[in-house]
This record gives sequence, structure tokens and C-alpha cells, in this order.
Amino acid sequence: VVLMKWPGKNPKLPSILLNSHTDVVPVYEEHWKHDAFAAIKDDNGNIYGRGTQDMKCVGVQYLEAIRELKKQGVQLERDVYISFLPDEEIGGKKGMAEFMKTDDFKSINLGLALDEGLAHTGNKYSVFYGERSPWWIRVKCKGNPGHGSQFIENNAGEKIRRMINFLLDFREKEKLKLKNAESCIMLGDVTTVNLTQLEVNKHLLLQGGLAYNIVPAELVATFDLRVALTVDFEAFEQQLKDWCEAAGEGVTYEFIHKVKRGATTCTDDTNPWWAAFTTAVKKLGMEISVEIFPAATDSRMLRQEGYQAIGFSPMRNTPILLHDHNEFLNEKIFLEGIRAYCSIIPELANLP
Repeated sequence: VVLMKWPGKNPKLPSILLNSHTDVVPVYEEHWKHDAFAAIKDDNGNIYGRGTQDMKCVGVQYLEAIRELKKQGVQLERDVYISFLPDEEIGGKKGMAEFMKTDDFKSINLGLALDEGLAHTGNKYSVFYGERSPWWIRVKCKGNPGHGSQFIENNAGEKIRRMINFLLDFREKEKLKLKNAESCIMLGDVTTVNLTQLEVNKHLLLQGGLAYNIVPAELVATFDLRVALTVDFEAFEQQLKDWCEAAGEGVTYEFIHKVKRGATTCTDDTNPWWAAFTTAVKKLGMEISVEIFPAATDSRMLRQEGYQAIGFSPMRNTPILLHDHNEFLNEKIFLEGIRAYCSIIPELANLP
């Protein structure tokens, strides 16, 4: 963990934390136009590289904005901290979760944290006040094994098919809800389901290793669910149990990762932090889209402990490419983000 401090004039006031993570997800090099770790800039000013959107851009923008503010002789009322943490991409248990237990974190006297957001494809900034809850589940189906030339009754394949159908049929309903919504429903307002792994007798299918003519005694499917805040969590988990029962004997599930319903940050003017943030954005002449973050960030842990947190990455007119092939950020958008933080940081840190 790297923790940096810009002291304010009144250290007794709750501070501002500008949080960033240093880890990135892997790449499939064969699908990239350029070396994913070389930061190649093309003729259009697009900078290619893993982490250009998620979230190396934001960490550098924090630093450059503070450099500019200090150059201008700006003095702030509140302490401003910048944190660079590991492990966010795999859940944050060894990053933010551990950091929050330390005396260093407690000494921050946190008032508001800014963390990552997402690009907006239109001419707005996306701003996030909460997150869906990740549920990663392994569905295990046991059945009778046998030779592939026979009709094996009560086999694992039949059961795994039923479970996949139950979950992917639910996925389709949520997808249609988003597609057909007459109101302004966003991705963060529905529950997503994705099948991410299949296993046979504890071997990933991607790795092979089993004979083609053996009906396996066990099949396992792993799903990534992102549960919307509007869902009744107890009722939804009961639905999972009901699906397992309907799929047949020997069908069970377990949680690999389960996050309880997340807290949210108040988004009206009764919250002085929100009022200050939106004031700063308006001074830039920008519009915002207020949303629930569809994935997960370190800020969910802060909110769960009662801290205020806003997810924000100043990227407009930009395709959303985090974790995707050919992730890039245009240099003009990057530089505009520095100017955005030059407005936002003083507005927050000078809040009485």
C-alpha cells in the first residue's frame, strides 16, 4: 500500500481520500493491436494499454491535479490523502479490507472517498453512489457414471443442463428487462448472470484430461452473478435452492464469493459531500449520469462501514473497455480529467 498526504490547514476536519488500485487483469496478447503494457499512442491520440481505463488513468490524474494545484499555491482546509492499493481485481480481501484494519487508515479520519467509476459513451460523466453485490457460485451435480455408449439414467449431464437453463433463462429475463425498459434503467439496476467455468471430476474442461467415452460422476458449473440492490436477497437465495432441488438429487451449490447488500451514498443536497461534488462538476460545464456501479470496487467496503464514497472516472465520449481487448483512453480525455480533479478536489477539501 502506498499512502500519500497533502496536509490541509485544519487537520481536525474529516479528510478526503483519493483511492486507486495498482493491479490489472490479464490480457490475451493475440487480440491486441499493440503491446498491452507498452502504452502505445496512435495517430488519433488513443493510448493503448491494460489499465488505461481501469484505473491507472485516475491514479495519475490525482497526482497531476495535485501537482497543478500546488503549483498555483492552493491551500486546502482539509487533509487530502491518495492511496494506491493492491488486490482490487480479485476482491480486495488483501488490499482495502486489510488496509481498513490498520492504524494508518484509522488516522485518516475519513470524510469522503473518491474511487473509480466507468467511462460514459456519451457526452456525460458517469457517477456512482453504490454497487451491485457479487455472488460467485459453484453448482455441483452428481450422478451415475458409465460408458458413453449407454443411456445412463440419473446422470450429471442432465442435471447440469437443467441448472444452466434455470440460471440462463433468468439471465435472459433480466437482459430483456434492461433492453425493453421505458424508464432510465441502467445495467446496475438489473441482475446479471454469466456462466464462467465448467468442470468434470474437478478438471476444468478447458484443460481436458478425461476420456471422451466416459459419462462423468460429477459436473460443476461456476457462475458470476451481480445482484441488483432492489432484489430481496433471502428470496433470491431461496430461488437458487429451489432450482437445485428441481434439477435433481445430488445437486448443490456453494458460494465462492458472496457480498451482502451494499450501502449507498446519499445523492441529494442533504448530503454536503454530494452537493460539493456536483457543484464542482457543474463549474466544468459537464452533465452527470447518476448510477449504480454494475461491478465491484474497493469503495463498497468503505460504504459498508458507514463511510461516504463516490465512484468517478472522468471519461466521456469513450467506449467502456475495462478488462477488454485493446483498452485505450484518448489523450485529450485524459488531460480533461486532470482539469476535472483540479475543480473537484478543492471543492471537496474546502467544504466547511
